[in-house]
Amino acid sequence: MKKLIGITTSMEVDKTYYKVAEENVNAITQAGGMPVMLPYLIKEDIDELAHQLDGLYATGGYDIDPILFGEEPHPKLGTIIPARDHFEITLMKKMLALDKPILAVCRGCQTLNIAAGGDMYQDIYAQIDHELLQHQQKAPKDHGSHFVHVLEGSLLHRLTNETKLKVNSRHHQANRAVKEPFQVSGTASDDVLEAIESKHHTFALGLQWHPENMLVGNDEPSRKIYEGFLRACAN
Repeated sequence: MKKLIGITTSMEVDKTYYKVAEENVNAITQAGGMPVMLPYLIKEDIDELAHQLDGLYATGGYDIDPILFGEEPHPKLGTIIPARDHFEITLMKKMLALDKPILAVCRGCQTLNIAAGGDMYQDIYAQIDHELLQHQQKAPKDHGSHFVHVLEGSLLHRLTNETKLKVNSRHHQANRAVKEPFQVSGTASDDVLEAIESKHHTFALGLQWHPENMLVGNDEPSRKIYEGFLRACAN
């Protein structure tokens, strides 16, 4: 049977509906998984959900409430959906405790880091004091606009067999401090953190870019990442 992969959903401020980009669903189905779009549940249901799922795919979306990492809102902070923050971080903590695979992209990479005790920049352009690359690219979604340098021997390195990846970029927030057992496994040339992963868990990987969009352009490393995630879920 296909493995059951929970996909986190986004929501507007008026909370009238959930949504998931089709590319995210396609990324899971093409890798051989059975995608399930997740609503924001209460804690008791989250516990049951974590036991039912074979893996968690945390997707992109709006900004994250800075109260969750001990800060108040920066003027450059964008839209937040507190219900999503609470649900995702609670579910991630449970999945980590159960050592169930997590693949987290863009916003998901940040929520994974917060769930693991790290923190983040509310706005990299306002809070980092050196010149940065263009991290909100003005190009098609499947275009790789800058490079990520991959830590040799890391999970990301083993999955892609690459030490340098060309990735797309659509974010103004990014991870800052990463705590054990997580480590940084990918950085941009301007030192912005682009990938984090656990050294303790079987598969807990966060990517700041959008590999689901890179798949549209037949990007080989992106395909390997999703296939590796599904293999971990199967095992």
